[in-house]
Amino acid sequence: MTTDTTATDLAAADTAAPSTGDATRTGRIGIGIGMVGYAFMGLAHSQGWRNARSFFDPALSPELVAIAGRDGAAAAEMARRFDWQHVETDWRALVARPDVEVVDICTPGDTHAEIAIAALDAGKHVLCEKPLANTVDEARRMADAAERARARGVRSMVGFTYRRVPAIAFARQLVQEGRVGEIRHVRAQYLQDWLVDPESPLTWRLEKERAGSGALGDIGAHIIDLTHFVTGERITGVSATMETFVKERPVAGSVKGLSASAQEGGERGQVTVDDAAVFLARLSGGGLGTFEATRFATGRKNSIRLEINGSRGSLAFDFEDMNVLHVHDASVDARESGFTKVVVTEPTHPYVEHWWPAGHGLGYEHGFTHQAADLVDAIARGVDPSPSFADGLAVQEVLAAVESSAANASAWTPIDLPAGTQP
Repeated sequence: MTTDTTATDLAAADTAAPSTGDATRTGRIGIGIGMVGYAFMGLAHSQGWRNARSFFDPALSPELVAIAGRDGAAAAEMARRFDWQHVETDWRALVARPDVEVVDICTPGDTHAEIAIAALDAGKHVLCEKPLANTVDEARRMADAAERARARGVRSMVGFTYRRVPAIAFARQLVQEGRVGEIRHVRAQYLQDWLVDPESPLTWRLEKERAGSGALGDIGAHIIDLTHFVTGERITGVSATMETFVKERPVAGSVKGLSASAQEGGERGQVTVDDAAVFLARLSGGGLGTFEATRFATGRKNSIRLEINGSRGSLAFDFEDMNVLHVHDASVDARESGFTKVVVTEPTHPYVEHWWPAGHGLGYEHGFTHQAADLVDAIARGVDPSPSFADGLAVQEVLAAVESSAANASAWTPIDLPAGTQP
């Protein structure tokens, strides 16, 4: 069912968002954004879109045209908070709106493929939250749709937002400059503890049908993508194990972000995804990788740890100290050798010049602003943004290989690289 937009519009008709090429009220050129979803990621993306036009002054200014969600009241509340101009209760109606030019998908993974393919086929640019899909087949169909749309000048991007943390983007620059030399080891961890309590309720993130996988896809996808991004290499094979520590939980009632309250009556349901995933990997350049994703690391709240050891040096990062990158130069005399703490808050560091004076740190939400600004900038310049749907498919293939290996007594599971992929 589609909400009657004449009844739910949250702005007067004379302030409706312009389409690309029309001047906004500030005199800039606007591009109409439509977002599907209004929960945790909807909140983060809404702030990102709003701040992108305030801090980055992009060539195309994001105009918050419409938000869609099945719960009209919840969607309307998000619209009120962030000045989304219209509300829809059917994503198809949002995609069909002529004033929506970018469709931002912030829904559970089981809906990504249908929405993204429909939007791309309709000529809309698409930003889709990670992981790209719940299966390799879905991700491949999405990547194919993106490639067809690309031929018509339609752009698409996956929301691997941590790529846009300044310290991580700086780490990639150092690798590209050859500062670490030949990559020998990657250690990647994503550690959380929000499911340690066995009475924490059963939400959609714990249902395979909706989420695709548990810790593996929810947070493991990030460290897989970050490894591809920072090293410029691909994972070519894995040996994995996975575990579900708590097999059933109280069924959730109300849900807010990652927290929830149980339904009255004490009903319990089965957890059908992994609580933790651990795997060894081989990189396309010959290096070795160790990966761990868990939501049972007691005391770790949002610890994304990435360490890269190379022939000429090393890099180390932890998101719980996100404005810092530790850099080791192996050419330094042994008397002074060690990791140097680099505070990544200088205007010469990636993205930082758009924010505060040097030394004033950034936070979790800033990556979403960088993501929004990068996407509309790519659209304005007529270039392909990254990570692409093909990049999202590459991550999905690693996720599938991990699951396959874990189901087969940790057997070594190779991952085929596309023709022409460089080690």
